Amino acid sequence: MNFEHVPVLIKEVIDILNPQPGEVFVDCTLGKGGHSREILKRIIPDGYLIGIDQDANALRAAKENLADFQDNVIFVHSNYERLDEIIREYIPSGADGILFDLGVSSHQLDEKERGFSYMQDAPLDMRMNRENPFTAKDLVNSYSQEMLAKIIKEYGEERWAQRIAEFIVQARQEKSIETTGELVKIIKAAIPAGARKEGPHPAKRTFQAIRIAVNRELEILEETLEKAVMCLKEGGRIGVISFHSLEDRIVKEKFKYWSLKCVCPPELPICQCNKKQIVKILTRKPVTASSLELRENPRARSAKFRAAVKII
Repeated sequence: MNFEHVPVLIKEVIDILNPQPGEVFVDCTLGKGGHSREILKRIIPDGYLIGIDQDANALRAAKENLADFQDNVIFVHSNYERLDEIIREYIPSGADGILFDLGVSSHQLDEKERGFSYMQDAPLDMRMNRENPFTAKDLVNSYSQEMLAKIIKEYGEERWAQRIAEFIVQARQEKSIETTGELVKIIKAAIPAGARKEGPHPAKRTFQAIRIAVNRELEILEETLEKAVMCLKEGGRIGVISFHSLEDRIVKEKFKYWSLKCVCPPELPICQCNKKQIVKILTRKPVTASSLELRENPRARSAKFRAAVKII
């Protein structure tokens, strides 16, 4: 398995998470292992890394790419929602660093048969873990118009969500929607011609929304961030690379809440919440790609990196 993947914000991620010799890191979204490779260079010979990915193809590629470090890597085929179980099994004392690189990866978009891309005609799939039974085809052909509109509006931030949902329901009454190409045609028909001339590809937001729903991405992210911070050692660092505003908002709000010493209403003279600050935020604003990186790797355009260190 050989697919190209340029890890985004690699210098910034390494500088801020600052892996040290002998530490234990967890890469929750291993992909081809680009970020992990740079982490491993800094934690060997006594440190090791747990690499998690729900995509079996990605794990195979990572094993090839990280062959030089095979004695220092544990590969786990799983969704990162099992992070707490995985850490309990392999590092019960906790992790020194945890990294998330969210969203769909370059190789998944490039694998036509996976059905992630609106640029290639393929079966409507979009599963990151192909062992899961529920696909984009199931969602598109079974969800109510109301539910489709809600998903497309909330997860895709698509202004034409109602019309797109209406056109999907009309189309599937005649025949089941089977391919990405069929869905793209329906979306294009739903969005007025004038609106299609501006902005990104007309199907981009809807495809994003369906992918997020099929893989339960935002729901799992929110739950797993809570697990992650509890699995860090004191002084452990957590970093998250996100690619759209919904992910970034979840990360920003979690980090902010964890960094607060008190959440009582301001009118209370004495704190009654007994909340403790558990992290210090390392990134005052989200870190974004430099102009040089953007020239070399356009995928980094929407990437935002936030990090924090656990203080208790």
